[in-house]
Amino acid sequence: MDLELRDALVLVTGGSKGIGLACAEVALAEGARVALVSRSQDHLDAAAERLGAGERVRTFAADLTDPQQALDVVARVEAEAGPVDVLVCSAGAARRTPYPELDAAAWSGAMQAKFFTYVHVIDPVVKAMAARGRGSIVNVIGFGGKLANPTHLAGGAANAALMLATAGLANAYGPQGVRVNAVNPAGTLTERLGEGIKAAARLEGISEDEALARQTAGAPLGRLAEPREVAETVMYLASARASYVNGSIVSMDGGAAPIVV
Repeated sequence: MDLELRDALVLVTGGSKGIGLACAEVALAEGARVALVSRSQDHLDAAAERLGAGERVRTFAADLTDPQQALDVVARVEAEAGPVDVLVCSAGAARRTPYPELDAAAWSGAMQAKFFTYVHVIDPVVKAMAARGRGSIVNVIGFGGKLANPTHLAGGAANAALMLATAGLANAYGPQGVRVNAVNPAGTLTERLGEGIKAAARLEGISEDEALARQTAGAPLGRLAEPREVAETVMYLASARASYVNGSIVSMDGGAAPIVV
């Protein structure tokens, strides 16, 4: 299926690893140009080498918890690569913390790590897209915002806030030609999965191997998701093939939570 992304500029935050990097791979396969943002230039360099797409990939290091750095990096992207056609937000992850270990700092840190790393970039990009009358944003959030998990309450709260922001921005900016959607992955085989496994093992008093086995056994499809599977859904939502999908939150838990809301 042609996603009509050829020569479009796709800005991916958190693009040096995991789902963000997989989104970059899918976008490049569709003929898009990609701008990757991450805190670590070393990680960005490694990602660019892996992608092997030459001048079609540009990298930008920034700490998106800092609103000024976020504004600056968006300005740099547009100055060096042109207007952003698609924004994929995948930067930042709240630390997995079993509920007995939570304190005020952990709750605040979760919002900084997950919610604000998204909003600091979305705000300038969505306004620029609206001024041009076109654009698409997809937020990679997480199923913890929909189904509370005792090892991820603070991060789940940040995810829930992003779900609300996604729906609200879609409604506000749809009339100006900008679509905003989200994908909520559950367990996905990335480096971040290990932190969740460690937190579950501590809470339940079991080994990490047992925690992983239990999570995998609870997946109706018999396995956890691959980053590429999430990325293909993200890029579909970002594309013209999903031109009437706006304000949607797509769950990708493999059917583990059989709910309809």
